[in-house]
Amino acid sequence: MNIFDMKFFRFLGFKKKPKAPWSKYYSKKDMNLNIPNKSLYQYFADSASKNPNLIAFDYFGKTVTFKELVTRIDECSKAFLSYGIRRGDVVTICMPNTPEGVISFFALNKIGAISNMIHPLSSENEIKNMLNNTGSVMLVVIDIDYEKIKKIIDDTEVYKVIVAKANCSMPFLMHVGYELLKGRKIKLSKNDGKYILWKDFINNGKNYKQSNNGYIAKKDDPAAMIHSGGSTGTPKAIVLSNANFIALVEQAKIVFDELEKGDKCLSIMPIFHGFGLGVCVYTPLCLGAECILIPQFKAQEFGNILNKHKPEFVIGVPTLFEAMIKTPKEQADKFNLNYLKYVISGGDTLKPTLEKEINSFLSEHGSTTKIIQGYGMSEALSAVCLNFKSNPKPKSIGVPFPGCYMGIFSSDDKEVEYGVEGEICISGPNVMLGYYNNEKETNLALHIHDDGNIWLHSGDLGIMDNNGFITYTNRLKRMIISSGYNVYPNQVEEVLEKHEAVMICSVIASPHKYKGEVPKAYIVLNKGYKENEKLVNELRELCKKNLPKYALPYDYEFRKSLPRTLVGKVDFRKLQMENNEKRLNEKYGKEENK
Repeated sequence: MNIFDMKFFRFLGFKKKPKAPWSKYYSKKDMNLNIPNKSLYQYFADSASKNPNLIAFDYFGKTVTFKELVTRIDECSKAFLSYGIRRGDVVTICMPNTPEGVISFFALNKIGAISNMIHPLSSENEIKNMLNNTGSVMLVVIDIDYEKIKKIIDDTEVYKVIVAKANCSMPFLMHVGYELLKGRKIKLSKNDGKYILWKDFINNGKNYKQSNNGYIAKKDDPAAMIHSGGSTGTPKAIVLSNANFIALVEQAKIVFDELEKGDKCLSIMPIFHGFGLGVCVYTPLCLGAECILIPQFKAQEFGNILNKHKPEFVIGVPTLFEAMIKTPKEQADKFNLNYLKYVISGGDTLKPTLEKEINSFLSEHGSTTKIIQGYGMSEALSAVCLNFKSNPKPKSIGVPFPGCYMGIFSSDDKEVEYGVEGEICISGPNVMLGYYNNEKETNLALHIHDDGNIWLHSGDLGIMDNNGFITYTNRLKRMIISSGYNVYPNQVEEVLEKHEAVMICSVIASPHKYKGEVPKAYIVLNKGYKENEKLVNELRELCKKNLPKYALPYDYEFRKSLPRTLVGKVDFRKLQMENNEKRLNEKYGKEENK
């Protein structure tokens, strides 16, 4: 079934409402979530009109009100129209968290075009492939990527590149400083009309008069694309609808009931990712909150950012909060975190040991709130489930958002009993339209179950209790099968991280001649600890006391750091590939020495 079939099928609504033991925590109105039939731009503009003088975002101290933001979006949409962009065209936005990236996203949606969000630190070939695979005809790119783009742009269908300097919206002195140190080094080719600076692009569109051909947006129209590995690990372009974004805001109104207009949200997660775009930028803006746009995350600066801006709403991956608790004591002693209303971790598993350390840090520095864990995936705009702030269930990712349904299913798409492990599946308005131009992968991810509803298969394993609380257990594809036994890496990691010497670890499957696979642990130690035989023996004894014999790590490798993905997760796939290559080289080396 292709994306357009899915759109038609979704238009019919739920065939049969799935069971929802968590419904007792919401009202009947909440569960019957109403999503207006609008574009995400129109939904935002309607909200902004009610808060014209409130600050929409802060970029290095320079602020923009909601009224000013809508004006800049309208100017940008006219500029896109003047350069030939129309409904259904794909325009790639290759930007960090800057006003220009956010404005482009809204402006393209206003005219019915589709934003293709990609990471500015992607390689030349990755950018080229993402441009070609999505049929992008225009590119908005940060200036530091200009040299990369020059090398590959002629191999794409892109006919115009808008280059936005990082200092476009910076305060005056910072703007000048950036220009002297970096900006002036980047000079567009005067003989190549394919490139234009952001300022000139906007100015050239100001006198454009033509309307957008009477385009009336619908909630199920495609709005944006973000990129994910999909079920096979190869990059996929996830097509998200207007409804996906609007649903997230409608759910946030219910779930984040303490968030008020004018509150601040730390928008530190990147806009190329659903987490950053949907949860940390679009949703706060539609709720009348102020976004603190942070284009580049530097761990050593996180404490200063908190202390300076005092955001009520902080959401990020576990590594973000690791940086917080590692703030130097002399600096942390000055913190008073009593302004925090929500501290939410998502995007990766929040280990119990880290959760305990974070909550201790928050409490010691005046905060009455605790970190809570959420769950989502890019194919569902990164947020579908959240633990309760008032009474969270330990080690749980919480209950589904109102209007969103989650179930635990067996491999034959049958729902399992409460307390039984299975694959976490999601149905409802948060679920993507599909993967762009990839019907095969779409059909692997989206199944129509016996209840007649479309269910997104997450590839994650979990357990639901009879109250609807879900406990994440592991990644389905990451599971290690050793001598026929299922070994879950996160369970082994949780045990190892109980040792005072272990800061973080990642467990992968290592090939074994007789057992097929065995667990291997990569470990980063806390300061003051060194790798030695005594420590390894302590770790082995710890595992023996807490794990079955078949789950014991066969090998321990100590490192100064672990590789991370572009959004800060531990990149276990890279560790897996490195280990596989190492084992392969060892095998051939032995054969050559025979």
